[in-house]
Amino acid sequence: MPRRSNAPHAMTAHWLDLSRAQILAYRRAVQALDRRLLAGPESLRRAAWAGLQDSMPRAALLSIHARVEGTAPTSWEDPSLVQLWGPRFSAYVVARPDVAVFSLGRLPDDAKGRRRAETTAARLRAFLDGRTMTYAEVGHALGINPNALRYAAPTGTVLIRWDGARLPTIWTIPPPEISPGEARLELARRYLNVFGPATPDGFARWAGIGARGGRAAFEALGRALAPVRTPIGDSWILAGDEPTIRGLAGQAGPDAPVADARLLPSGDTYFLLHGADRELLVPEADRRGALWTPRVWPGAVLVRGEIVGTWRRAGVDVMIQPWRRLDPEERTAIEREAASLPLPDLRGPIRVRWEA
Repeated sequence: MPRRSNAPHAMTAHWLDLSRAQILAYRRAVQALDRRLLAGPESLRRAAWAGLQDSMPRAALLSIHARVEGTAPTSWEDPSLVQLWGPRFSAYVVARPDVAVFSLGRLPDDAKGRRRAETTAARLRAFLDGRTMTYAEVGHALGINPNALRYAAPTGTVLIRWDGARLPTIWTIPPPEISPGEARLELARRYLNVFGPATPDGFARWAGIGARGGRAAFEALGRALAPVRTPIGDSWILAGDEPTIRGLAGQAGPDAPVADARLLPSGDTYFLLHGADRELLVPEADRRGALWTPRVWPGAVLVRGEIVGTWRRAGVDVMIQPWRRLDPEERTAIEREAASLPLPDLRGPIRVRWEA
């Protein structure tokens, strides 16, 4: 795997060496993929700490299910959660108190981009005047492509609701009370906490901001960062996360306590990666091509801490395409996980179909 190095100047004297197993153990632990969280608003917020992509219908719900006990078909509609256009203008589910982080934290740094965001938001707020409408209706009324309304999202004043069956509805809310700079730094902290070890360029790509903005955010975090060496190059973690990573160091072996199986939906945070980070998660090139496809990604089958295949669903049929021979216990664990999926549109029990 090629090495990378685009980190800011080192703020500390020591470098922590991390293996692939340690990094993945940390990411699974911080994302509650080895042990589900108890049901409740705080657990939902933790599950959505880096946002939950919801561009595929009900992907966020399945991401919650992989992390929180007792997830029901309506859990994504919990009052503690909202939907918005988040990183890269994708549909996201986030905790209500975190709206500013995932919107204002992405406000363009350039004057032209910021002006477009603020102008679009002002037109939208004036037209809606407290109403809720489909974004197609608003776009038609304003004489613009409805997709252009997404430019208003980084102002932190636009929320959406999309259930996957109909066009999203949109409405406006008061502006956030924190500054864009504060929101950007918190967004970077969330990224480092959930995706770490990480680099400024990785953060910028994930957040959908310019590379310069990504580097500036890491520089501004200063001593809150700690440098690490990984199999794919030099990266950074939050200094406050170092004790957690060190504590997991002895638990990253074959006897580590990991979940038997999880079915992660398309765009799940655990594999929402790019570049060398994909090589770390899935070392085999042909398997990377099967997971990160040019179009709509399939889901990922996670078995005892490793991605071992992909999955898709059509109605009650869940198609599993394993990358290796699975033993009977592994297959049973996957089938049990599939049967537990809290899907709202089922007309019968889940059927698992194994594909070659």
